[in-house]
Amino acid sequence: MCDKQALREKYKTLRAELKSAEKDRCIAKNALAAFGEKNSFFVYLSFGSEAGTAELIEELRARGKTVCVPRLADGEMRCVPLTDKLQAGRYGIPEPAEGEEVTCEVALCPLLAFDERGDRLGYGGGYYDRYFALHPAVLRVGLAYAGQAVDILPHEKHDARLDAAVTEEGVHFFPPRNA
Repeated sequence: MCDKQALREKYKTLRAELKSAEKDRCIAKNALAAFGEKNSFFVYLSFGSEAGTAELIEELRARGKTVCVPRLADGEMRCVPLTDKLQAGRYGIPEPAEGEEVTCEVALCPLLAFDERGDRLGYGGGYYDRYFALHPAVLRVGLAYAGQAVDILPHEKHDARLDAAVTEEGVHFFPPRNA
């Protein structure tokens, strides 16, 4: 079995090298073109070298879409409406201080790498895997830079596959999850 922690370090460094505001704008444009007809979005608040979401969130709100963000509570990630009042969460990531959990049509999630099957290498906390297990109907979309694509990643039984990944170069749709 491949060492996922070593892979995380490798791809975290690579992602930092790939990050750019221009690529973030292209990712937002591609995400809106592919999924903009949906009405509700669960979007992470970008942090560090993650593909930026600020402009995307701003445009979704301008279009009157429901925008929710992650909030950690009792060790689990909740999808709660975005408010202008944010506080530092467990990892220093801004999150709403409160809010009732809702289910959105599309979840846009961060990642360190993704492969051709839709497997996603995350940070290792399992928050998105557990969230997706509880909300199987949510469309799972990773936001990444094209250079984060790899041929194959290690996959474990509990790992939740993505339906698509959006990069600055376009949208990659993956085989159906049950295939």
